[in-house]
Order: sequence, then C-alpha cells, then structure tokens
Amino acid sequence: MLDKMKALFEMQKKMQEVKRQLDSATFDIQSPDGAVKITMNGAQEVKDIAIKDNLDESERARLANSIKDAFNRAIKRSQDIAAQKMKEVTGLNIPGLT
Repeated sequence: MLDKMKALFEMQKKMQEVKRQLDSATFDIQSPDGAVKITMNGAQEVKDIAIKDNLDESERARLANSIKDAFNRAIKRSQDIAAQKMKEVTGLNIPGLT
C-alpha cells in the first residue's frame, strides 16, 4: 500500500512538471492562406495573433474563416503535445489522447 502511495506521489510530481513544461512551450500555427498566424502555448492559451494588414474588403469574409481554422488547428496541436507528454509520464497510451 505504501509503495502505491509513493508511486502516486511521484506521478503527481511528474505531472506538475509536465504542466510547467506545457505552460512554457509555445508554437505557431498559420492558416493555409497565410493570412493569420496564432502563437499558443501548451496550456492552450493564445499568446499572439498576427493578421496580414493588406486585406481588402473582398478578403474580410475569408479572414474570419482563416482565424477560425488557425485557432482550431492550434488547439489540436496543443492537445497532441499534451497527450504525448502524458504518455511519456504515465507510460499509458490512452485511446483518443494521441
């Protein structure tokens, strides 16, 4: 019983370290057309959004879709990174997380 509690405590420490790593890791995702770039950290916080400033009226509708696409891709990437880190810590391959 004591061994299991010790193992759980060690796993908790490792998971806290993973959280710190995710909070400090950043990455950029760009929309396919290059109009929007989102910088996000592993904790799924958007740190910056860069938008091309040379857009005319006809491109405004596409801009909304570009922002949505880039944001969704950034969230997916963040989830993939978190799942990989959790797999490294726990040794478990949980379906749907990788």
